[in-house]
Amino acid sequence: MITMDIEAIIYNPILRGIFGLCIMGGVFGGACVAVWFERKLSADIQQRYGPMRVGPHGLLQLAADAIKLFTKEDIIPRNADRLLFVSAPILLMGSVFLMLVAMPFGAIIINGQSYVIAATEMDISVLYIEAMSAISIIGIFMVAYSANNKFSVLGAFRNFARMIGYEVPLGICVVSVAIMAGSLNIVNIAEAQSPLWFVIMQPLGAIVFFIALMADMGRLPFDQNESEEELIAGWMTEYTSMRFGYCFFAEYIHLILGSMLVVLLFFGGWNLPAFLTNITILGIILPTAFFLLKVALVMLGIIAIRWAVPRYRIDQVVDLSWKKLLPLALLNLGWVIALGLLGVY
Repeated sequence: MITMDIEAIIYNPILRGIFGLCIMGGVFGGACVAVWFERKLSADIQQRYGPMRVGPHGLLQLAADAIKLFTKEDIIPRNADRLLFVSAPILLMGSVFLMLVAMPFGAIIINGQSYVIAATEMDISVLYIEAMSAISIIGIFMVAYSANNKFSVLGAFRNFARMIGYEVPLGICVVSVAIMAGSLNIVNIAEAQSPLWFVIMQPLGAIVFFIALMADMGRLPFDQNESEEELIAGWMTEYTSMRFGYCFFAEYIHLILGSMLVVLLFFGGWNLPAFLTNITILGIILPTAFFLLKVALVMLGIIAIRWAVPRYRIDQVVDLSWKKLLPLALLNLGWVIALGLLGVY
């Protein structure tokens, strides 16, 4: 009876809608923290202070930047396609919101029963999340084409070349994980990693997925679409004010959601040893806290790589995807199939 009452509360449509809005607010707050965290970590790597003058240790720097962006003049180029120019940032943010619909943010465990913290669950949620992420490429093309700027267009086409090349090994790694878990539901994939994480069974797949994900997000060393020394600011060259802010913010939310995907697919999600979750209070707090801690560590790795590895040339990026990562992803898929035939999982 208690379990049924808990389920009635958790799966109430109104409460889930409110919960979804809370998730959106939490992700936006996390993106603000990610921006500050990257600026401070990059400063540490380069032996400087980073933001320090606005609030303690520069914690209010992003608020100051937001005020600046809100108050700056919104400039639209004279020969731009106005409709596309205005609507492209909306599409980029829409891609993020659609990903949030199916993304789990942890779980609570009550009386031994696990309840996932997510706006909704889908049988094919991992494919849905990938598909919604790919919508961003349309927004990037709209930004570049509508601006009527050759640097923007060149940045967009570099983005196409990169995303097409890296989506293939990325998708193969996701299929490998789905085969091992026996499901395309990202919640089932996370729960299937108790007690053994998939990174232990598929270390090669985890490495390929991580590299392909970084390239898919356009993180350095894969940011050829906005490399300053060649393209000024790439596909966002003509954007000012909050239109630039929307595009910039969407990139950081993709960073958070990408880090969550790595944890959910390869690092066990929110799974904890049973003796820790048998205590009701710990079962409510620890799984989600453990999940968010792992997400933060993955983000730390992605940010550190950005400031420690030089940018590749576009030809090197294309060669890496088609000549190295794709064969390795297929090798990992064969490894997973072999383990299945041997009855390992």
